[in-house]
Formats: sequence, C-alpha cells, structure tokens
Amino acid sequence: MGGRAGERRGGLSDDLAAGLVVGLAYPERVARVREAGGQSFLMAGGTAAELGAGSGLAGVEWLAIASADRAAGARTARIRAAVPLDEATAIEAAGTLLADTTEIGWVDGDVVARTVRRLGAITLVERRLTDPDPALVRAALLDGLHREGLGLLTWSRGATELRERLAFAHAALGEPWPDMSDEALLARAEEWIELGRARRRADLARVDVASGLRRLLPWSVAGRLDEVAPERLPVPSGSRVRVDYADAAAPVLAVKVQEAFGWRDAPRLADGRVPVLLHLLSPAGRPVAVTRDLASFWQQGYPQVRAELRGRYPRHSWPEDPTTAEPTRRTNPRSR
Repeated sequence: MGGRAGERRGGLSDDLAAGLVVGLAYPERVARVREAGGQSFLMAGGTAAELGAGSGLAGVEWLAIASADRAAGARTARIRAAVPLDEATAIEAAGTLLADTTEIGWVDGDVVARTVRRLGAITLVERRLTDPDPALVRAALLDGLHREGLGLLTWSRGATELRERLAFAHAALGEPWPDMSDEALLARAEEWIELGRARRRADLARVDVASGLRRLLPWSVAGRLDEVAPERLPVPSGSRVRVDYADAAAPVLAVKVQEAFGWRDAPRLADGRVPVLLHLLSPAGRPVAVTRDLASFWQQGYPQVRAELRGRYPRHSWPEDPTTAEPTRRTNPRSR
C-alpha cells in the first residue's frame, strides 16, 4: 500500500476503496496530517504517527493506517503501511467515532464555549458559541479560579488590606470570623465572588473583590470589624495611624517617637487579646525600636535613642521623661 489515488471504480478510486476497507477494519487508525504538507499525523484513536523519510504519502491529508509500530518510550508511532483517503471517505470509514459535542469549560487559561465535531481525537469543525449557558460559563470561570488561583482577580490595596484585617480577626478570635487563606476562599468562591455577566478570563479582573470579601462576614460580627481590627489607631499626638496587618500574628503600628510620648502601654486589638507591635520611628521615619513592651522601652531603650538622636534632630522634642511629656507632630521653632 502506498500509491496515490488511481482510476475510480464504482464511485471510488482503487486507493480510496482500499482505504475504506482498511479504515472500516481499523477505524481508530484513520489519521489526519497535523500540518499541511507534513509527515506527522494524528490517528482517531489519539496516537501520533509519522511517515518514514522519502515516503510517497508525504503531503497526503488523510490516511488509513494498516500497520504502525511504536518503540518503547517513543511518543509517536512509525507508519509502516497506509492508504490515502479523502475526508468524506475517512468519515465514512470511522463513522462510529464521529461525535458532535458542545463544550463550555476552562481550556488553556480561558473560558471556551464552542460546538465541536470530532472523528475520535481528530477535530473536524469547531464553532464558537455566541450565547452559551450562563450557569456553565460560571462553572468554567470558577474552575479556572481553582486551577490558576486568586491571582486572576484584581487585588486593589483596599481589597488586600481588608483581607489582611479579616485574616487577623480569624487568627486572633477564630470562628465566626472567616478564614482568608487561599484554600478557604477558593472553597467558598461561589459564596463571595459575584460574576454577574462575566464570560472570560479578563472579566475576572473586574470583580469587586472587597465587596465580595465582606459578604463572607456573618451578621453577628459584620459590625465589629472596625472594633476588632481597626484600619487606623489614634496615637497620643492626635494622629490616626494605619495599622499594618500583613502578618496576621503581629499587626504593626509604625509611629514616630515624639507622637507616642505619654503612652505607657501599646494598644491592644481583638478585644484586648493582641498587643500591636510598635515600630517607633526617628524624625526621618527610620525605626529606632521594635517593641510590644512600651514601658520597658521608655525606661531602657529611650535614653540611648535620646542620646544618639537629639543632636542630629535638635528641632524635635527629646524630653528626659517621655511618659509625662506632651506628644507632638511638630518640630520646635527655630531660635533667633
């Protein structure tokens, strides 16, 4: 076997008639070339196969493969004997493998909604669906999130900080404060991700993540977030300073030393259970101490800080007793 189509007899050429016989015997070996003019084929059964160098069948689009073998560990089979076909005869020969399907799913990083006609593993025709079932599209988007992760969403600063505050509340107080881990959020994705008319990967980036996270809050605690994990805390100077919850076990409040004068204890969060980790800053905003024990710092650490920095920053207040000094955000006026 291996010549090209000859004279037709009874509507089929000799080669097509032979190919039909082979294809009917081995429908899973009906094969189509992967690239026009190439020598690599995909069989209906899903196996890749290649022609040998110099084969007279090079350039044929369809084959009925009578004999092929594959060496141990090889990805493709070697075609030993085959007959050329046309598409109509290939479909007739392997008709038991012909199927029309509607596919809506997450494929290669995006939602695919299409109708597909296949001959086994060989795709014959593919058409995009213009009005796919919204429920199936939603399922595909959720599947994509499970496969590729929450990075498909847009995490604004507000959404990220809200997640961190909720994660702290859960770590400090447990249920009913919701778990904010990736695993927990993905497991409950249908509860908080509002997909609306989303149909593609790009639409996931437009989801309102912050509003979704708030939907996970039970009514019993929804009104207490600002109490348990406030976005900002007042400090003695009158400033309201943002709390950093990036580490759920150790929320950080970074405040300049002069603004903390008069504070005897670090503020506590989560119904008084967790003291904030104070990052006390120089006038230039550089950390000079990290502590949860403010009283100890005033007694032991502050005298050294005062000795080192009051000459460098003479316009700032450096009292001997910071626990009774007036806290301030301002510098001292220049002397004339």
